Amino acid sequence: MRVIIPVENELGLAAPRSGHFGHAAYFTVATIESGEVTSVETIKNVDHDQAGCAGVIDFALSQNIDAIIATGMGMPPFSRFTAAGVTVYAERETPLAGDVLAKFVAGEVSPMDPEAACRH
Repeated sequence: MRVIIPVENELGLAAPRSGHFGHAAYFTVATIESGEVTSVETIKNVDHDQAGCAGVIDFALSQNIDAIIATGMGMPPFSRFTAAGVTVYAERETPLAGDVLAKFVAGEVSPMDPEAACRH
């Protein structure tokens, strides 16, 4: 399973999470096998102002992900991810990517409720 987390910088698991999926500067991408994180990489996101929201979604999907853990997102990205078979998870309390990934692996992160999507 490949999981992507929107983050503010290139520090991987030590990176602070981005509060806005589409404007995240980077993504921390983790591969999880048999309940353990087997690899972590950091990738630079495309520029939202140039690529638009659709471009950011397309870029994230091009990373062959199975899930995204975000603090939140709007309904258009939520719908695009779920239509592509990517499960959207919401976790709003944990500031660092590594800590939220540990919670995810422990089963402590729930799928996002579509009613909680931003309406902008």
